[in-house]
Amino acid sequence: MTEQRIPMTPEGYRILKERLKRLKEVERPKNIAAIETARGHGDLSENAEYDAAKEQQGHINQQMKETEHALALAQVIDPATIQSDKVVFGATVTLADIENDEHVTYTIVGSIESNIQNGKISIESPIARALIGKEVADVAKVKTPKGIREFEIIDIKYGS
Repeated sequence: MTEQRIPMTPEGYRILKERLKRLKEVERPKNIAAIETARGHGDLSENAEYDAAKEQQGHINQQMKETEHALALAQVIDPATIQSDKVVFGATVTLADIENDEHVTYTIVGSIESNIQNGKISIESPIARALIGKEVADVAKVKTPKGIREFEIIDIKYGS
């Protein structure tokens, strides 16, 4: 069974590579130094600093493993190379809420790089799934906890 590729933008891939580099070159060496310092305090069976440093080491190793795994499965898709009239991965979509005519803009990215505060929504989110394949002037119906909301697609852009 092959693992499913993880779609991400070039920016998302770069951020993951930087995260891995920081974990390997900054966090892990700092943690190793903390373990050595704690060892110097004597009896390890009652050494809270040592226990905390070892626990942190486990967290760092897990983060490195997860980041390396995501990079290995990355399917980098550059939105600047996409030419489409339809909403697909990498699209920056401006929507109008039919109920109140409020406008919102989202960029559809991979789950790893999604950040709603920055207007980046996961391709796996309900709103992105409702938008995929739609064109300007289409209405997307999105199931939310408060019921069905309708959004009209005002604009679709790719790249910067």
